[in-house]
Amino acid sequence: MIAISHPTGNQNLRNAVEAFYKANRLAKFYTTIAWNSDSVFAKLLPSAVADTLKRREFENIPSLLIDTHPLLESFRLLASKLKLKGLIKHETGLLSVDRIYQNFDIHVANQLLKSNGVHQLFAYEDGALNSFKAARSKHIECIYELPIGYWRAAQIIMGEEAQLKPEWANTILSMRNSAQKLARKDQELDLADKIIVASQFTADTLQHSPAQGKPTFIIPYGGPEPIKQPKLQPHKKLKVLFVGGLSQRKGLSYLLDAADFLKDKIELTLIGSRIAACAPLDRALNNYRYIPSLPHHQILNEMEKHDVFVFPSLFEGFGLVILEAMSRGLPVIATPHTAGPDIIKDGHDGYIIPIRSHEAIAEKLEKLADDADLLMQLKAAALEKAGHFSWQRYQEHISQVVNNG
Repeated sequence: MIAISHPTGNQNLRNAVEAFYKANRLAKFYTTIAWNSDSVFAKLLPSAVADTLKRREFENIPSLLIDTHPLLESFRLLASKLKLKGLIKHETGLLSVDRIYQNFDIHVANQLLKSNGVHQLFAYEDGALNSFKAARSKHIECIYELPIGYWRAAQIIMGEEAQLKPEWANTILSMRNSAQKLARKDQELDLADKIIVASQFTADTLQHSPAQGKPTFIIPYGGPEPIKQPKLQPHKKLKVLFVGGLSQRKGLSYLLDAADFLKDKIELTLIGSRIAACAPLDRALNNYRYIPSLPHHQILNEMEKHDVFVFPSLFEGFGLVILEAMSRGLPVIATPHTAGPDIIKDGHDGYIIPIRSHEAIAEKLEKLADDADLLMQLKAAALEKAGHFSWQRYQEHISQVVNNG
């Protein structure tokens, strides 16, 4: 039997929990908040608050199998809504994400020490150290999911980037992690028996980590079901879309440089929240269509209105937006520092371009802008490819790996 822990929950976590439950292997799911939309309390809340909490609903998992630890996370969500930035400041805030993860990790460890019948623990980066120590003391196998590349590789690449693009350095949040947080990541990797990653790039970054030589499994995430009737008609101008945090880790400056080079040949839309103050970003947001935030279903709708998706990340674990865009019939231009090479066949349903190359981005965009037939071919191929990466496939794969190794 397996226990799985994650303090906040996300799409891949949700599908992992469901996979273990369907296989009759789930002993316990630990999280901070497991919302119930049908409760009396839920009906009394303002709709905006209820919508936020609904993202923490796990309707396919029986409540008896869920162990929650909601207090600090509830206060963090409230502080975030009230914009109490000091309380949620990175690492140091009393209600920072780091504090929530560590407090939750201690809770899971205490629960494991009291539990019986658990043979495996599946936990995630930054929330596994104490849990793994408790698991080890009870001879429970420790399975660790690393959602993004190893931190030392990130520091090399992003440190170079801060030197190359100093005006964007303020947006590179990974450079702000304390030595204590980084040491914790290494301790977690050292305690793990198996490592789960979502892309070949993430696996490659582990070569110089404490996980070197440990069994590592690449399990790509899934995406939405492809639309049935895609809009395979070109626009007068090539409509280009980017979705993600507005940071230099996402390679954003290179997309903006490509857009400036192409000028009137394309129409660029940017969807994502600002990470930090950045003068060149401020200027760019005045020149292009910008949407700070949208609910997930509206992002998918927005994708359908565009021709191509650009994802020029410098350091990524996977990039769910790649499959989301392809499921809407958009070819994707991505770098090898994402799951792009795991998904995209270069020149067939998208393009793989080098990192830090606005020239390569501009070249591919101009090719698609000038050749409507090629664009339509790539759009159809992208839609077909997306169908191969379902969440059902992910569930089957992760259940097989965890069960059999």
